[in-house]
Amino acid sequence: MVSAATSNLRQAAWNAAASVVDPEIPVLTIADLGVLRDVTVHDGRVEVAITPTYSGCPAMNMIALEIELALARDGINGATIKTILSPAWTTDWMSDEGRRKLRDYGVAPPQAGGSRRALFGVEVVACPQCGSNETQVLSEFGSTSCKALWRCNACREPFDYFKCH
Repeated sequence: MVSAATSNLRQAAWNAAASVVDPEIPVLTIADLGVLRDVTVHDGRVEVAITPTYSGCPAMNMIALEIELALARDGINGATIKTILSPAWTTDWMSDEGRRKLRDYGVAPPQAGGSRRALFGVEVVACPQCGSNETQVLSEFGSTSCKALWRCNACREPFDYFKCH
């Protein structure tokens, strides 16, 4: 049985960690992205589990540091930040709110329930500016490694697309 104090500490630590924003996409929290996997408490010590959007994500060290700082601001010191690689992160872990925030920021969000369409190049990506489905990929490499560069054929605006994993 989990004590009330342990449960309260876990919730406080979760809330603090969940407030950390992604340094590459500052409109999203790590909770929005699904990068924040779990918070556990063992003998009064907090452990936060995070999963990178891809194994070489350069933002993970900054995210871990920002989690430690967010916890410390809430009086939770000495936490362990653990990186979990398996199961691998998937865009399916992104929240609906996170997808909306991406779209509002001008980045086309990945479709929920990514499928084989993304693997075989027949995915339809709606323009986050005008909503048109008449879009085309310009480069598989966008402003960060987790995004691709697309262009809308209707409004002619380029935009980032958050790649499906």
